[in-house]
Amino acid sequence: MTIMAPSQPPVPGQVGQAIAESCTESDACPTFARLNARLANLEMQVSTDYLTGLWNRAHFNQVVDSELDRSLRYKQPVSLILFDIDHFKRANDQFGHQAGDAVLRELALVANAATRSSDAVFRWGGEEFAVLATSTGYRGAGRLAEALRGQVACHVFPDVGTVTVSLGVAEHSASESAEAWFRRADGMLYAAKREGRNCVRVDANGNSDTWAAAQGPAALCLSWQEAYECGEPSIDREHLELFNLANALIDVSVMSNSDSGKVLSVFDKLLDHIACHFVNEEALLELRGYAHADAHRRAHANLLRRARALRDGLEAGSASLGGIVEFLAGEVVARHLFKADRDFFPLFRAGAGNAETVPVA
Repeated sequence: MTIMAPSQPPVPGQVGQAIAESCTESDACPTFARLNARLANLEMQVSTDYLTGLWNRAHFNQVVDSELDRSLRYKQPVSLILFDIDHFKRANDQFGHQAGDAVLRELALVANAATRSSDAVFRWGGEEFAVLATSTGYRGAGRLAEALRGQVACHVFPDVGTVTVSLGVAEHSASESAEAWFRRADGMLYAAKREGRNCVRVDANGNSDTWAAAQGPAALCLSWQEAYECGEPSIDREHLELFNLANALIDVSVMSNSDSGKVLSVFDKLLDHIACHFVNEEALLELRGYAHADAHRRAHANLLRRARALRDGLEAGSASLGGIVEFLAGEVVARHLFKADRDFFPLFRAGAGNAETVPVA
């Protein structure tokens, strides 16, 4: 088959289209499959940094506008963390550029391990890196940056030993351009450098505060959706009740005439429900032979410990409504129910088994 006249230069995509049309089942055509694989490999090569394997600056430029559009459309904050290695030139001069390259590769591994699966880590250039933290305001991004700083500081790098990083954080604000947003994060990075290095500096401005002020306290609630159901009635009832009790706590917390005793009483009721729910859920997972039951139990214990510490902080006056809402929405719901719990949902789908259900206490 002649795909095109020999005198014509190849037109991008035309060869692949012609090959695909020559296959009755293009997905099964070996030539087409090889072409797709090669194209995917080339796209990966131009999007990643050859030394560290992280996304590169060109890929950041490709995705940032869509991330900002999504943030504004759905009113979900997005933050940028910029960081670089302190005194990296000294390490290169003392240990050589090969050792310096090894530090960069190792730092990429540490950064990926210290950030969340929803975050994207980029090598910006030289010894400078960036983290795009979606659905995260400047407060959460500041904590993420501090965790990353600590992980780097205690890590032992081959040949070099220990290194530190300085980090700057900025949440996207209003409808500023990507360039203006980057300049604010970069300004925070330079502030961290000026103030002694091995630290985090945060620009305490962003859309999350603006949206919260515009919506008011009535907007603070967790909304249950049918898609959150796992298929096991007792777990689904307890998850729904968890949402109801969390919203009751938020409501009583924002009432101007409520006293701390009433807030603590509602918080205690929520804690009792969480503890009971965790026990029931763990029993069901054991009964179904869930492979990650032990890890899930540890995650439950950690969440309950943090919830009780938050309750004690509220009683002592050191915890705020914002901290309560962030814990309930971000940790209990978004990260645990939406991620960890979803791993066991297939156990309770139709046909997953007929094990006897543990009664709800």
